[in-house]
Amino acid sequence: MLEILLILLKIVLIVVPLIIAVAYLTFMERKIIGYMQVRIGPNRVGPKGLLQPFADTLKLLLKEVIIPTNANRYLFLIAPILSLAPAIAAWAVIPFGMMEATETSPAKPLALTNIDASLLYILALTSIGVYGVLIAGWASNSKYAFLGAMRSAAQIVSYEIAMGFALVGVLMAAQSINLAEIVNQQSGGIWQWYWLPLLPLFIIYLVSGVAETNRAPFDVAEGESEIVAGFHVEYSGVAFAVFFLAEYANIILISMLTALMFLGGWLSPFESIPVVQDWFTWVPGMAWLLAKTCFIMFCFLWFRATFPRYRYDQIMRLGWKVFIPITIIWILVVGVAIVMKLPPWFDAA
Repeated sequence: MLEILLILLKIVLIVVPLIIAVAYLTFMERKIIGYMQVRIGPNRVGPKGLLQPFADTLKLLLKEVIIPTNANRYLFLIAPILSLAPAIAAWAVIPFGMMEATETSPAKPLALTNIDASLLYILALTSIGVYGVLIAGWASNSKYAFLGAMRSAAQIVSYEIAMGFALVGVLMAAQSINLAEIVNQQSGGIWQWYWLPLLPLFIIYLVSGVAETNRAPFDVAEGESEIVAGFHVEYSGVAFAVFFLAEYANIILISMLTALMFLGGWLSPFESIPVVQDWFTWVPGMAWLLAKTCFIMFCFLWFRATFPRYRYDQIMRLGWKVFIPITIIWILVVGVAIVMKLPPWFDAA
């Protein structure tokens, strides 16, 4: 019984901060894009507008959930849950740091559960999210929603392949599909992190993550100027809020996975410089991980404020004709480097 309560406490300690982070990511998006466009952004609710996310949440909760007359009621309501559930469940295997070794137990990852195939688990779960989008578009019985769902499904499937190949390069370099082990293999400072030897895969994974979450400039699934609001055009109230929560939870998840697999996770960037590292010994590993995650999340917002939306054919061409060939070539390069045992990045492998 005590073990079950401990697991429930861990779940609460992960989910509650995640929901708060989603709320304030929406706030930071509006603020950052506002400053980039020489505007102020939300500044009315609370000091400096800091309570705006709670006002938005309250507004959505109080709105009526309207179900179209000819919609499939059951699938219409279950689609948002199918989008949110994988985005939340994936956090079960995310390590936030390493617990120090004691006399009775070795060092263990600070995670809800530590499984050897954690990367495979995340790949399997995140690929389920496309079903929520597809079902939402079909069950709405709206041509705009259906068009958005078809676009989104094609886009997600296309870029899922490129993301998967990028992760193959990471697991080849680390010789493990355990996220904690992948981070540990990057120890030695910023030049030992996988962003450098796997730079093309790092860029492709990041851009594919933007496409996977239907964010600008890959937001053709929600193209307001073309198909009103895409696959969730018929949604309102709590149902729309769940889709919103799923999208931003996925942004945070992909940002953290990028930090774990390419940016050294909770490792300090100054490990190879003892003099500088001594100045930062007071910084906990989780703080480094959160800082790297916040930087990647900032990139998501930066892209939205900078680039215009791509045409649908441009998005498909980029995924199939550019990203997939580059990832396959770089996987071959990584394989050759491992076989030849080229230092310094692949000597651990």
